[in-house]
Amino acid sequence: MSSSSSTPAASVAAAPEYAERLRLPWWAWPAGLAFTGLLAAELWMGAAGVRAWLPFVLLLPATVAVLGWLGRIRVAVRDGELRVDDARLPVRYVSDVVPLDAAGRREVLGVGSDPLAFVVQRPWIGGAVQVVLDDPADPTPFWVVSTRRPVELAAAILTARDAA
Repeated sequence: MSSSSSTPAASVAAAPEYAERLRLPWWAWPAGLAFTGLLAAELWMGAAGVRAWLPFVLLLPATVAVLGWLGRIRVAVRDGELRVDDARLPVRYVSDVVPLDAAGRREVLGVGSDPLAFVVQRPWIGGAVQVVLDDPADPTPFWVVSTRRPVELAAAILTARDAA
């Protein structure tokens, strides 16, 4: 009896949750700040007084804010849902999940792509998953979501769907 009661608890605890943040690569930060610094220096050279330091005060924090905003998207599988930023998809509507590499993502999002698809793509991330939907009330045929670990995300979605 104790072995059968521990097995369901172990399977519930083993249901993997997935969480990832689609951050910018490390090199985007120094490159973006260097570009902004050069731009601010160009503006500084042509101005005097307050206008000389104002480009640095305005452009550098704005660049940090934009770079942070670009890396804000979170992808998670939790509580029976696929969560991508503020969009939520109950996993019961998932019929299949296909992990994609860069070439597969390019093919899915290419010329023949469906305009009703939900796409969250980050060009600096090579992998993605295609989540095929089976919801008669929703015209969206599939979701394409960028991820650095497409196989793990696909497995987490399918495991959550099978557990639901």
